[in-house]
Amino acid sequence: MSDTPAPDPTAPAASEPASAPAPPTPEQAAVLLGRVQDEVRKVIVGQDRALERLLVCLLSRGHALLEGVPGLAKTLAAETLSRTVGGTFSRIQFTPDLLPADVMGTRIFRASREEFDIELGPVFVNFLLADEINRAPAKVQSALLEVMAERQVSIGGETFPVPDPFLVLATQNPIESEGVYPLPEAQRDRFLMKIVVDYPTAGEEVDIVYRMGVSAPEAHEVLSLDELKSLQAAADSVRLDRPVADYLVTVVMATRYPSNYALSDIDPLLTIGGSPRASLGLARAGRALALMRGRDHVTPQDVFDVAPDVLRHRMVLSYEALAQGVTPDQVLARVLSTVPAPRPAEPSAYREQAAPRPGSYGSDPRANPGPAAPPPGYGPTAGAPGTPGYPGAPGFPTGAGPDGPPVDGRAPALGGPGLPSRPTDSSPWAQPTDDDQRSA
Repeated sequence: MSDTPAPDPTAPAASEPASAPAPPTPEQAAVLLGRVQDEVRKVIVGQDRALERLLVCLLSRGHALLEGVPGLAKTLAAETLSRTVGGTFSRIQFTPDLLPADVMGTRIFRASREEFDIELGPVFVNFLLADEINRAPAKVQSALLEVMAERQVSIGGETFPVPDPFLVLATQNPIESEGVYPLPEAQRDRFLMKIVVDYPTAGEEVDIVYRMGVSAPEAHEVLSLDELKSLQAAADSVRLDRPVADYLVTVVMATRYPSNYALSDIDPLLTIGGSPRASLGLARAGRALALMRGRDHVTPQDVFDVAPDVLRHRMVLSYEALAQGVTPDQVLARVLSTVPAPRPAEPSAYREQAAPRPGSYGSDPRANPGPAAPPPGYGPTAGAPGTPGYPGAPGFPTGAGPDGPPVDGRAPALGGPGLPSRPTDSSPWAQPTDDDQRSA
């Protein structure tokens, strides 16, 4: 006879495991992310663009490289952002004597037990701040490759996954050349964005003096890890229409084969353009930025806004470009001003949908400068008598401007991947007609 007791009919039924919460709507996501930005702004003054780019990386599950001269609150911005989101945080000061085991972890022999123990390193956190990453030797920088790409660490033949979510925020100083080790191309390509941090304005610096001079404010947690994961899922569900996908791929292809895209003048300036990982990064960053602006679909303006941050560190300039003082941002400004974007089928509807949330990056002209200004001679007056111009540089195509991609369909004819002959169902983007192509 079995000793198993009979089930009690009066006992409550076992509860089913709770399902994951549904991702928030774009409007709800914009509100949640707005709270994070407002909380960070209590501490950080005048870095709205860098802050939004950090949030884009957070939503896209990508890593960020912040570059700027000392004293611009790069480290403080990363630490403050981690405080506003529930999770673990670790800071590693990279120095020339740092070893890979100091970052990843190592095996330690316990003589009392005559066996090895695994001691995990400081990378096993949700937010990892790699401060002054270019001060460590190449072997330490390369040790980050696996954890940044695979989100796991191998120690002593065992594999240990890092917590989810996992974000690496690295900082570097661009002005010093002694005692620094430039990041290799493979390492730079692991970062979703390279965010350039600039000086604040005079008014912002006065605000910094009053706010941080006596007792600095502190940020508090306003977003839980579960809410962050739901926001990441919401960003993944943002729609990317085929014409917009073709546009971002064309931008990347134009950095590889400029001559095929009416950009033969910058062909000698580029050695290596964006890789397919750059196209994936543009798509992910565009989705995240669209969600932050309260939309459920990506527009060409979203791609245009994030393109400099996603592409500037993936391009390798030629010696000719370096000798002439040309920067990646200047080359990207030329590319973005030439590659035409798909036109909205209903311009009035496009303007309403593309408008960013009030207070977000893109709503303030001063805080939304767009890509860097083109080099001398790349503007509409290039080649004009008495105007110093870049040798052989043509002017901007008709309809191109510094604050958005050309959308009138009359930019120079381009090669490479073409757009569909007609927009897909529910797509707000119209394609250039035959008349447009002939007039171009």
